[in-house]
Amino acid sequence: MPERQPVTAHPPSGPDGVLRFPGVRYGTAERFQPPRPAAHSSDSMRPGPICPQLGSRLEAAMGPPREEPPQSEDCLYLAVATPALTGARPVLVWLHGGGFLSGGGTLPWYDGGRLAADGDVVVVSVNYRLGVFGYLVHEGVSEGNLGLADQTLALEWVRDNIAAFGGDPGNVTVFGQSAGALSTLALASKPESRPLFQRAIVQSSPDPAIIQKREKALEIGRYFADTLGEDPVTASVEQLLSAQRSTLRWNAAKDPTSTRPPFGLVDLDVRLSDPLPDLMIGYTTQECSAFAIGVQDAEIRQAIVDQTEPLFGRPSRALAQQYGGAAYSYEFAWTPEHGGYGAIHCLELPFLLGTRESWRDSPMLGDTSWADVERLGAQMRLWWTEFARSGSPGTQPSFRITHALENTP
Repeated sequence: MPERQPVTAHPPSGPDGVLRFPGVRYGTAERFQPPRPAAHSSDSMRPGPICPQLGSRLEAAMGPPREEPPQSEDCLYLAVATPALTGARPVLVWLHGGGFLSGGGTLPWYDGGRLAADGDVVVVSVNYRLGVFGYLVHEGVSEGNLGLADQTLALEWVRDNIAAFGGDPGNVTVFGQSAGALSTLALASKPESRPLFQRAIVQSSPDPAIIQKREKALEIGRYFADTLGEDPVTASVEQLLSAQRSTLRWNAAKDPTSTRPPFGLVDLDVRLSDPLPDLMIGYTTQECSAFAIGVQDAEIRQAIVDQTEPLFGRPSRALAQQYGGAAYSYEFAWTPEHGGYGAIHCLELPFLLGTRESWRDSPMLGDTSWADVERLGAQMRLWWTEFARSGSPGTQPSFRITHALENTP
């Protein structure tokens, strides 16, 4: 076990009383190589850089990220939000979404201060490698799933270091959304990562059946390499992102209705093994409407919208049922009274994470005031943090989130 990294800086607490460490290095990695533990932690007061990436396909719904950290291949950083450096609080580790192509745990959207303050918990938000940097599969270059290896290393960092931030390494909940939710299921299925956490909150995971088979991933990798025309190991970041963009277009042209990411988890069998983590799992009522924003062809647009139930709803309920009634399941059905796009993919995020400024003018919130977001958000943060504390959010096993809680028998 590596030596515990001391906390070398003590930031002033914010107006919410929370201490924030937004740029803690947890690992290093050469391009297309497995990650290694960091020799020391910087405890930087600046957000750690996020993985190089193209723009998000959900920017029309979420809005552009504000005060985005710099992008760098040296991106294995995490952010910690804690009420105090003493004590032993429940720990929630956040794995962001973005289709394995975009996003970052150190983005302002995912500031964990509200969760930390409301629930007296420690929140850790993780950057991991994305796109070709984290999920390329190409013979002699990369075997894939490097982003998942990064997440495992971050959980090992939490095990070894979170006590210094006031957290309990024996009470860790991984919670993720979209690609981060599917990653959470994968981590719960792997023997090396399963012992690193006790609970899991799975928000809007796509059907695990979308995980690529190796043969298909190799086909995508070959197209990428041919398009790149350079050695992927030595090509510039700009060249890699340009070839990634071309590969995304090629892949989308084959099926314009598909929401399967061309770069993502490969050759993994999601089987939640004993001992099972405590589980809370759910989805938003109109997930796939987010992916249809701006699609001009009415037939393609409707085909995308219609994937909510087979891609998100049905698999979510099926995974909950695997627990024999021991899991908590939810449906997020809240919608803005005016504007927005319905209860779409990502809509629950402003109620849990981020700040008023980071979500300002987010299109998916319509004209909803921040006071209205906070009214429901305070209750949701209580459910999430109570689940992290005890394994129960304090609701019925199945519940529906609208403008108020609805329990389902």
